[in-house]
Amino acid sequence: MTIDFQTDPSKYRHWRIDTDGPIATLTMDVDENGGLFEGYQLKLNSYDLGVDIELADAIQRLRFEHPEVKAVVLKSGKDRVFCAGANIRMLGGATHAHKVNFCKFTNETRNAMEAAGTLSGQTYIAAVQGACAGGGYELALATDHIILTDDGASSVALPEVPLLAVLPGTGGLTRVTDKRKVRRDLADVFCSIEEGIKGKRAVDWRLVDEIATNSKFDEVVAERANEIASRSDRPDDAKGVSLTSLTRTITDNAVTYSTVSLELDRETRIATITITGPETDAPADTDALASEGADAWCLKFARELDDAILHLRFNEPDTAAVVFKTVGDPEKVVAHEAFLIANDGNWLAREILLYWQRLFKRVDLTSRTLVALVEPGSCFAGPLAEIAFAADRSYMLIGQFEGDNRPEATLTLTEGNFGRYPMSNDLTRLQTRFLGEPESVDKAKAACRKALDASEADEFGLVTFAYDDIDWEDEIRIFLEERASFSPDALTGMEANLRFAGPETMETRIFGRLTAWQNWIFQRPNAVGENGALRRYGSGIRGDFDTTRV
Repeated sequence: MTIDFQTDPSKYRHWRIDTDGPIATLTMDVDENGGLFEGYQLKLNSYDLGVDIELADAIQRLRFEHPEVKAVVLKSGKDRVFCAGANIRMLGGATHAHKVNFCKFTNETRNAMEAAGTLSGQTYIAAVQGACAGGGYELALATDHIILTDDGASSVALPEVPLLAVLPGTGGLTRVTDKRKVRRDLADVFCSIEEGIKGKRAVDWRLVDEIATNSKFDEVVAERANEIASRSDRPDDAKGVSLTSLTRTITDNAVTYSTVSLELDRETRIATITITGPETDAPADTDALASEGADAWCLKFARELDDAILHLRFNEPDTAAVVFKTVGDPEKVVAHEAFLIANDGNWLAREILLYWQRLFKRVDLTSRTLVALVEPGSCFAGPLAEIAFAADRSYMLIGQFEGDNRPEATLTLTEGNFGRYPMSNDLTRLQTRFLGEPESVDKAKAACRKALDASEADEFGLVTFAYDDIDWEDEIRIFLEERASFSPDALTGMEANLRFAGPETMETRIFGRLTAWQNWIFQRPNAVGENGALRRYGSGIRGDFDTTRV
């Protein structure tokens, strides 16, 4: 089955979007029989990847299609339950790779929700009535303000350890301690009990922000939403951009979009993503950008590359390495980025720049060997240079291939490479690259807007290797063959460690734990074995644990 990440509100089975001026309501009302796979029902607002694909789409549409929305209320459409979290039957029956990729995607979606509040002025509020457990509480944790009904029954809980022999490692524990700053001994108590925490104690422990009685709950939620909306700088009367369906063709060995192509060599297990730069000049002004809408290159390429990356992650798990190439005029890429930066006070220009930031993080977090090939005719400039810096290896051709009349390979830095697109560690990719030699960042900054040839890029340390046309083909082939021969588990561990040098942040902690702890725990028999807690959940029989601490 091919998993499709393209959807729109007319196709939603699990969510509803309602807008009323500056306030939107995002209602979770999961269709029990709408699971992505067979073999389970999505009871009690539990979710699988299909539910989260719709949520990710809704978050994106609220940012782009509704610039007037300044606060989003996240609520349940079911009685007595907010959300029961990830569906246990789905987790118990899913492949290991799907479980971990699912957890990663849910976190990227929650990060997008958090970034909407901190960077876009579109703040999320969780209106929790009923049970809010596991991934359901993790969903609430991703909002900026949690209001819990004080009715003697509604509670928040992270019961994975006592019930399922897994840990809420897709962000739950980390957001409890790092974001909500819950005292660690109280967090230990909270995560060790099945029944959760209610009422005033939930506020006292900082698990929620406030409580309200049932009779005044809607009033308090509305008051808080309007108060939060009043602090936003989003425009009141701007027209949104419709995120129309992507045009793409999917065959056995390729996915082709208008600005991005993904080619699969199944024999070598290598995927090649080629990004085509803009063919037209940058928009003349923000009105022109708005009129282009989803057809503007700067937005279209981001949406298409995002979809291609997700397609690779979920539908092509055997891929060993992803080779990135670009084709086009680097000066046009630089001009399009410069236009957005010069107009970042405009809501749409800002949203596109922030989308690029999230997209490049998605590339960083993809568990494949990433390789950039800077060849004649390429346009690794500004934002597209970020992809080269995200790669584990980058190779650049010296000069030209014999008989090739394409322009010599260049790499161009812009102001955007020095702060617009931070990684999960809150450093730029160049700062992370030159962690031990910060002076190299300053040296590179002095070369902004200059088209650097291979020898210059090599001298600046911006590429891993520069080869002439005699050695090029063999060096690339040998590297990719070697990479495909290594253990993918070892490579995932190596790459995830090496990509995020420098300071630890909540994001790096979340994804580091996902890569290490969640990867490990999801393979342990205590969780997924025949007598493990995930398999026995709901049977009335506790899991049979190997008691050895490792």
